[in-house]
Amino acid sequence: MENITTVAVIGLGYIGLPTAAILASKGIDVVGVDVRQSTVDAVNRGEVPFVEPDLGTYLAGAVTQGNLTASTKTPAADAYIVAVPTPFKDDHAADLSYIEAAADAIAPQLVGGELLILESTSPPGATQHMADRILALRPDLRHKDEDGGLFFAHCPERVLPGRVMIELVTNDRIVGGVTPRAAERAKSLYETFCQGEILLTDAKTAEMAKLVENSFRDVNIAFANELSIIADKVGVNVWELIELANHHPRVNILQPGPGVGGHCIAVDPWFIVDAAPEEARLIRTAREVNDSKPGWVVQSVLDKLSGHTSPVIAALGLSFKPDIDDLRESPAVEVVRQLAAALPTSTIYAVEPHVSALPPVLEVLEGVTLASHDTAVAGADLVLVLVGHAAFRDAPEGRPQSAIIVDTCGASR
Repeated sequence: MENITTVAVIGLGYIGLPTAAILASKGIDVVGVDVRQSTVDAVNRGEVPFVEPDLGTYLAGAVTQGNLTASTKTPAADAYIVAVPTPFKDDHAADLSYIEAAADAIAPQLVGGELLILESTSPPGATQHMADRILALRPDLRHKDEDGGLFFAHCPERVLPGRVMIELVTNDRIVGGVTPRAAERAKSLYETFCQGEILLTDAKTAEMAKLVENSFRDVNIAFANELSIIADKVGVNVWELIELANHHPRVNILQPGPGVGGHCIAVDPWFIVDAAPEEARLIRTAREVNDSKPGWVVQSVLDKLSGHTSPVIAALGLSFKPDIDDLRESPAVEVVRQLAAALPTSTIYAVEPHVSALPPVLEVLEGVTLASHDTAVAGADLVLVLVGHAAFRDAPEGRPQSAIIVDTCGASR
């Protein structure tokens, strides 16, 4: 690794913190930077502020050894990894304000020769945008020779929540440089912990690769979700249908659900649509199918509760996938929100064993309460399975025999 002994990781969320911890475990001095004081305090205590298996061991060890500290202030460092949110705006264009804020904080610390990596999933051109912004703030570094200038690269994460600490090490990695030299320097840093193949390209291609990976998955999920709607209309059990179809040696249909969530698959395809709105027809349609699925689930529940004036609903699961606490873009949260609006006299017990409080969008709603599984199902008129948590599979049934079951993800099969 070329002259990189200190790394600042900007953003200590689901990707930034694991990256900081694993770099620190390799003996590199790492400062994690986050705008949330509560996150900084937790990291400095060696505590993980969210659910991710094995991260706690890495984090506690790195903090104890003194290789990892956290701060709200951006320090001077040999390398910077920017892992901040990249949400989209109302028109589905990317909101780069978090990247811009990170760039603005980094710029005053630079002396020349630093490596700056954007890990945030981004639309094509975002890494160059970050570079242009920093160089506009630091014109003294713009015209230095390559060794005295700055090195910009994009290295998208491609890990699965719940397996981050494994896949950070074992997955292949794409590294795209604004220049070939920047790509080589970034590769050298990731080689400290990455056992997978590190594939070099330019920054814009690296940005597109991550978007394409998640768009591919989104299109396939949309097929399963649309199939579930069609199967319901024609009176066919979609779970049996998919199981039978998948016996074909070249067919592998995914499982449907209440929609698509998480910061990646629910967001990334829109960046492609925004970049090429006339051409991205299939990708746009897949997004629309998946975004509309929570509304279809809500209508199905309303149809089944016809005649109930003040129903009690047990909504099982709020996270966007099983056995994690990540609620970002979760279709389960959206289903509960829409149900509360459509049934203002209902009681909705939301069951999410991985969180201790409702998300703000639900916390403000009357009639929605975070409850245990047993409390929720005991008096339920309808049990709505939104996430297939292992805790639900292991829990005693405990529901009234008269309760209606709506299983959106096949967890009760």
